[in-house]
Amino acid sequence: MTTGITFLLDTNIISALMKDRSGNDTARVREWGLRTPDCTLVTSVVVQYELLFGLARHGSPRLRAAYEIQMQNLVVLPLDEVVGPHYAKLRSHLEQAGTPIGANDTLIAAHALALGATLVTADAEFARVPGLNVENWLSQK
Repeated sequence: MTTGITFLLDTNIISALMKDRSGNDTARVREWGLRTPDCTLVTSVVVQYELLFGLARHGSPRLRAAYEIQMQNLVVLPLDEVVGPHYAKLRSHLEQAGTPIGANDTLIAAHALALGATLVTADAEFARVPGLNVENWLSQK
């Protein structure tokens, strides 16, 4: 995909950007995304589905418009056969350790692992995923 770093944005990051009326979160994410000259910002189709579910549940025209704006600058990557082994190994590991995470989060983490991407999230449970690079661009200054 790219020779640089790939950052996969999680649902809570894109959602924060959609709700960011002040522009502070958007500026912070843009700053962190641009700190690496050769980086690619992507998201998972699982994240897209979670966002679409939220839009269907709330029915807000403002949020729908904000979603369209945020998604036009992101590549949405499908799940493929490379993700499956990462998912199986990760889910098995977390369940055996007694520290499972949600089904969608497991898919998102496996997708990031398969891509060799850094997951950008505000969700602390991803820290339990072995080998996953995680950053929270909303809390960093």
